[in-house]
Parts: sequence; structure tokens; C-alpha cells
Amino acid sequence: MKQLQNKVALVAGATRGAGRAIAIKLGEAGATVYVTGRTTREQLSPMERKETIEDTAEKVTEAGGKGIPVQVDHTEEYQVQNLFEQIKEEQGRLHILINDIWGGDPLTEWGKTIGEHDLTNGLQIQKQAVHAHLITSHYGVPLMKKVEGGLVIEITDGTNYEYRGNLYYSLAKISNIHIAQAMAADLKEHGITTVALTPGFLRSEAMLDHFGVTEGNWKEATKIDEHFIASESPFYIGEAVKHLAMDDDVQRFNGEALSTWGLSEVYKYKDIDGSQPHWGKYFEENVEL
Repeated sequence: MKQLQNKVALVAGATRGAGRAIAIKLGEAGATVYVTGRTTREQLSPMERKETIEDTAEKVTEAGGKGIPVQVDHTEEYQVQNLFEQIKEEQGRLHILINDIWGGDPLTEWGKTIGEHDLTNGLQIQKQAVHAHLITSHYGVPLMKKVEGGLVIEITDGTNYEYRGNLYYSLAKISNIHIAQAMAADLKEHGITTVALTPGFLRSEAMLDHFGVTEGNWKEATKIDEHFIASESPFYIGEAVKHLAMDDDVQRFNGEALSTWGLSEVYKYKDIDGSQPHWGKYFEENVEL
């Protein structure tokens, strides 16, 4: 029997990128996965990307699980409340909650400081990447308390509280880490493990498009950005989440800020191309701040 066959998961923000890969990998282990996002086959989100939640759900099912798409804007409280009412009615429980809501790329104005960066965009980043995570956990955790060994993962960028090149971006990603740390303390007595998890240099669909390459010839992009040689596909973080979800002793990580490269040393998984990228080591040795 697949290890997650009787588990119910929600990947909030599963339209593309890390969220899509995480959903697929949970499906690969047999989980029933609710995949949420704003983009459907009938309606585009402000991201204006072609990937849809229906596509993700189908890929989850093809991988061996059961994918269920639900269109949700996680900044709208009533939509999140309705989502969990649906999960409660259809499943009666929730074991895994992945907070991967972002959508901040078109809002982040790199190179602009406080006072220069558009304030509306900056505050919208907090709404999408912080408030939406809190709203989702607020309505999701009560359902998770009905089962033993629940797991909440905050997807973020980085493992520390250092500045990330833009005030609003930094505030959002650092907040995700502290949300995980605080929730870990709040929920420890309920047996719910909460961690933050970061990928390295992610070869998302958007990043591949940005460089004009595909997953098949992605190394061509190193002619534009030499650091792309240390990048990882979204399936690397998918493997990380799958292994955390299958780990009976996952609570040993409670409250920690984890990384794909660090967990690859623990669980020995590899990326889709058989490599084992280690962005932490590469960054330390090759990237000048």
C-alpha cells in the first residue's frame, strides 16, 4: 500500500511551480490532494500564466493519488472557509496542509527601496503571502486536530531572517518562517508538526520561460546566469515534502526552517534528472553579496 493512501492533503497555491510539484509527489505516494489556486481553464489570474488547477489535479491522479481542484483566492476569507467546509463534508479530516500561496512576482519591484517601491504592491505582497497563509491555517488547523500526526508546511525563501534584497519580499518570506515557528509552539500539544521549507534556485515554469529554455535544455540558461547551474526543478521540493509527509518521526523537525538541499542529505532523494543540487553550499562558495 502506498504510504499516504489514507491521507488527505491540501496544497494551497498548487497551480504551478513548487505547489504543483508538491501536489504531484503527494499523489505519487497515494494521497488525496486538494489543489487550490486562482487560475482555472475558464479564468486567468493576475499572474497571466497558462497553468491551471485542473491540470495539476489531473497530474496528481495520473501519479497515483486523487487530485481535486478547487478555485480559491486565499486572501478572501469566505472562499477559504467554504474550501474547508467542502473538505470536511467530503473527507471529514485533513492530515497535511501546504501553504504555498505567493503570486508576488509581478508585485515585487527589485532595486526600489522603501519610499520608492509602490506601497499598494508592497502591501498586496503581505496580503497574498502572509495574510492568506494565516487565513488558511486558521480554518485548516481545527480540521487537522481531528487526526493524529498532522503536518503543516510553510513554503518560503531562505532559512534565516536576513534581508533578501527587497523589503516587502523579505518581510513576506521571513514572516512565513516565523509563522511556522510560532504555530509549532501553539500546536505541539495537538501532535501537529509545523515547519518552513525553502527550495534553492527554482527552475519553475516561469523561470524557464524567462530564460527561454525548457527542462530538457535548461543548462543553456547558464549563458545568461551562471548561477543557474545550481538550480533545481520543482520536483526536488516535491520530493522533500513527500518524504516529510511519510516520516513517522517528522516531529523532530518541529518549528525548524528546512531546505530542499538539507533534507536531501537526510532522505537521500534526488532531483528529476538524477542530480542532488545543494544551493546552500553553492551560494556560500560562489555568490557574492
